[in-house]
Amino acid sequence: MHYLNQLSGWLCLDKPEGISSNFAMVKVRRILGEKTGYIGTLDPFASGVLPIAVGEARKFIQYTNETEKKYIFTVVFGKTTDTLDRNGRVTVETSVIPTVQQVMEVIPSFLGKITQVPPAFSAIKINGVRACDMVRRGKSVELKPREIQIFDLKITNDNLRNTEITLEVTCSKGTYVRSLARDIAEKLGSLGYVKELRRTKAGFFSINNAIALEKLIEMKDTNKLTSVLYPLESPLDDIPALYVKEEEAVKLQRGLCTSVERESLASSVVKIFGNQTRKFYGVGRLSEHGVVNAVRMCIDEASKGVKDVDSK
Repeated sequence: MHYLNQLSGWLCLDKPEGISSNFAMVKVRRILGEKTGYIGTLDPFASGVLPIAVGEARKFIQYTNETEKKYIFTVVFGKTTDTLDRNGRVTVETSVIPTVQQVMEVIPSFLGKITQVPPAFSAIKINGVRACDMVRRGKSVELKPREIQIFDLKITNDNLRNTEITLEVTCSKGTYVRSLARDIAEKLGSLGYVKELRRTKAGFFSINNAIALEKLIEMKDTNKLTSVLYPLESPLDDIPALYVKEEEAVKLQRGLCTSVERESLASSVVKIFGNQTRKFYGVGRLSEHGVVNAVRMCIDEASKGVKDVDSK
């Protein structure tokens, strides 16, 4: 989708292992020549789905729906590391290695809403400082348990190979797979860390439609880059749509409010579309009296030179 002849939309990147999410985003920024952002940080050792917001899509990052994520991960039993992944330093070892049957027996106890303590090596901030940075400085970190939800958890291979087992989890936003692996191992009287981690789904975005950095680089000098971008409204699927006259939508782009019949919309936050063109104009806020105010609006030729409005 284009706005002011620039690339705008969402890119589903298949992030490779060995680089940070931010580094991957910067690579995309250089390839596309547009400002970028991303949602859902992946650890450097992990790979898979990393949604990248390109151009105007950055305005709608806060409205994206990441309520469900899916990962495939390999757990190594018998030892743990300070980072709970393969890049960490081994801190403790044990001779207790669970069987596949034992793993299967504890899986039900991790389904549904559970509490989880995030890894000390994480980007969670404590008084404005990332926990991982505090640990690297030699400071002790104690993170509070948080509630998450495990929708599904299953074994993907049928035997333990060299103390390793691979599982697939479907979970809520905020779930740390490294902590899940640690807790599964502890439940079995063992120790464990994550050797491999691959995200296959993040809300709207799926690995089936992800593109590798190498492929994106190949497309750099072609006219096909727009074909890999999803429309701005694609990941906003949990926000109700409001259709207004095109002239009313343009008014909203210019920072003016408009009035509509409230209808039966349950949410005060709405996606705004033109009722004839079905064009996406942005996100607004609908009051109980039917007054619509702009919150995050796209900039196109009709509103060129007009600043974005945030009514919050």
